[in-house]
Amino acid sequence: MKIKYFFFSLIVIAFLSSCSNDPSAIIKSSSASWVSEFVVWDGYIYRLSDEYVEDVDEEIGEVTKYSVMEGTYSGNFSNVYKKGTKYYAMQGISTEEAIAIEEEGKYRKAIRDEKYGEK
Repeated sequence: MKIKYFFFSLIVIAFLSSCSNDPSAIIKSSSASWVSEFVVWDGYIYRLSDEYVEDVDEEIGEVTKYSVMEGTYSGNFSNVYKKGTKYYAMQGISTEEAIAIEEEGKYRKAIRDEKYGEK
């Protein structure tokens, strides 16, 4: 009888040790797998490019909501940048074409795509 309890205890210990101690693991496993990295400004999605620019103009906004969870959010949303990240107009390029996102002292170009929330 003691042997049965011993093996049962080993199985339970093995099972429990395989469980994560990270409570955010549940949240991480349910986060969205975005097709692309983007920001939302003025009701439009701007997809991030690999291009960095130097000629920025005035600040036009900032991220007001950051989330990796799938959903539709109001305001200037991003699935990459934290709340407070600044958006800039670029010299010689209309904001209807592209904007720049401040990224650690550099400015990453984001190209306007579709209206946010529409498929």
